[in-house]
Amino acid sequence: MDKYQTASSASNSGSKALASLFQRLLSPSLWVLIVSMLAALFVHYSVEPEWREHKTVYQVYTNDTGALAYMNRGKEVLIGTPIPYESSTLRQEALDTLQGKPSSGHWVSEPDNNGNITYSFLDAKFHFGFWSLLPALVAISLCLLTREPLTALLGGIVVGAFMLGRYDITDAVLIPSLATESAAGVLLLYLWLLGGLMGIWSKTGAAQAFASYMTKHFVRGQRSAKLVTWFLGVVFFQGGTMSTVLVGTTVKPLADKEKISHEEMSYIVDSTASPIASVLAFNAWPAYIQALIFVPGVSFLATEAQRLQFFFSSVPFSFYGIFAVLGTLLLSLGITRFSGQGIRKAHHRAKTTGQLDADGARPLSSRELQIPQVPEGYTPHVLEFFLPIIALIGIAVGTFVATGSPQVNWAFGFALLLAALIALSKGMTLNQLLEGVGEGLKGVVLASIILMLAITVGAISKEIGGGLYLVELLGGTIPYWSLPFFLVLLTMITAFSTGTSWGTYAIVFPLAIPLAWAISQQGDITQPMLYMSICFVAVLNGSVFGDQCSPISDTTILSAMTTGCDLMDHVKTQLIPALMAMALATSLWTLIVLFFA
Repeated sequence: MDKYQTASSASNSGSKALASLFQRLLSPSLWVLIVSMLAALFVHYSVEPEWREHKTVYQVYTNDTGALAYMNRGKEVLIGTPIPYESSTLRQEALDTLQGKPSSGHWVSEPDNNGNITYSFLDAKFHFGFWSLLPALVAISLCLLTREPLTALLGGIVVGAFMLGRYDITDAVLIPSLATESAAGVLLLYLWLLGGLMGIWSKTGAAQAFASYMTKHFVRGQRSAKLVTWFLGVVFFQGGTMSTVLVGTTVKPLADKEKISHEEMSYIVDSTASPIASVLAFNAWPAYIQALIFVPGVSFLATEAQRLQFFFSSVPFSFYGIFAVLGTLLLSLGITRFSGQGIRKAHHRAKTTGQLDADGARPLSSRELQIPQVPEGYTPHVLEFFLPIIALIGIAVGTFVATGSPQVNWAFGFALLLAALIALSKGMTLNQLLEGVGEGLKGVVLASIILMLAITVGAISKEIGGGLYLVELLGGTIPYWSLPFFLVLLTMITAFSTGTSWGTYAIVFPLAIPLAWAISQQGDITQPMLYMSICFVAVLNGSVFGDQCSPISDTTILSAMTTGCDLMDHVKTQLIPALMAMALATSLWTLIVLFFA
């Protein structure tokens, strides 16, 4: 009988193992990856890249020494001797008959419509048609199927690398990507500085002291806690990663104390980052974007000052940014009608059960940062939180005013040093302090890796021409009144697929603004500048939307990380209110063009 039971047990175990194997083999995510890798190999060996002329026009001048130069971030850059455009081998006419790879980029000169000489940097970019979207589609699909961003991003990277013929993923893809300045910045800021600061705050109990102080003096429940979060998001209008990190780090202990769902908090933090930066644009955005919208022959875009003036005159039409911020304000006031079912369910769950995450959620911040481990005999004080935060904000804003660019690394580095000195001066030992820093690093290491992989898959998508293909696909001859809609659609897809709004600007603005100007010269347009403004904000806001809602975007990942939310829960719950805001904004842009342009 014992032998029979043993044999039966072994048979059952074998059956379960076999069933488990078949279940894995039938996994949709596995087949998505296998088919995509085979498709990537097919593209590399069978699909010829389509080369396209890429021209970037600069405002070139002759300096005191007689050399041609242009200004880049306040520094003069010499351009050498340009060649006539007609002689360039990178003209589209020459690329259409090209055999093999084109030469490297070079400067060219050509007369504009008024006979003035314009200078531009000409290079060639390629795409593989629809196949260029494959890495981003794989990463996004695997994110949705597996709810595991780490493996999803790696899948997208592998597929993109195979398309480029780079089979040594470690040495040919990951190491070059990690050796870039952007990856080093991610490691420095989001792993060491941010992780270290959060770890010290957890060790000293400063974050909990801040939450208690705010609760006693300002917060009277969930509504006021969310209003504080919304207000901070508006105040930190620099946008992007800086805003998400500052606001998320500041409000998380307060929100957790008031039992606010992590989905709600990550939505408020994310939707008051880039959207508010496109409305209160006293930041680095105008200086970057103005260089991308120069169109030869357009008088109100001729100089840098005029392009900056055009940027700010278009801001009142930035409807998506306005509606996105208003949507988070309504949620903060307890009005969830426009927040979508996902946000409403999360709100009800946290309110009735106190459960901050959905069942099965995997928050990006670890338990080490959620549970304070204050040494015995150490008394936390709210100034341990306020002083570093004030120093952080002061340095970031001060350097922006002084130099035109916020020095975020300086700000976080000084805040980390100040927090450490305060803790040591109050009696915490160096070993205890370093233990807190170590716990903080462990708490954000996974999110930092995901962030670096997102940068890598975005760079691969850009290299193989995903955005360039989308511009060609949607940028053909279209009715004038529908151009804002198509620009929104184009930038939403591009930014969502690449996870970057600024990268989308670099791809789309040099193509969309000349297209808008050409269409505005038709007989149906009586207000060309108004038309150009609407098309401009359509690109500006569409890119923000795509970046904000993409699971491979740095701001999306950081919003989830700093508020302790599951990444895909944040993506899914944020998508509906963002779509509602964009639908309303696009409708208004179309109506303005139809009735006033």
